[in-house]
Amino acid sequence: MTVASTYRYLVNTPGIRGGHTRIEDNRFGVHDVIGLLQHGETVDSVTRSFPGVTRAQVYECLAYYEDHTTEIDLLVARQMVAPSAS
Repeated sequence: MTVASTYRYLVNTPGIRGGHTRIEDNRFGVHDVIGLLQHGETVDSVTRSFPGVTRAQVYECLAYYEDHTTEIDLLVARQMVAPSAS
């Protein structure tokens, strides 16, 4: 399997979103988008939920997810865990 090494709309920036892959020019991580899609949202509802995010960017998140499933699944799982009560 060949994994893409570059993506048109996705970036990694140290210090922003923990350096995790996100959509360029905003703070929405690939894992944010994938988490929504895994919980029943559609491409169109994601673009409505995230101002400025295009359908092409959501589809590129899906392509990234296909190439990095383990990484993104872990980030989604971490995001879904509720903070423990103190």
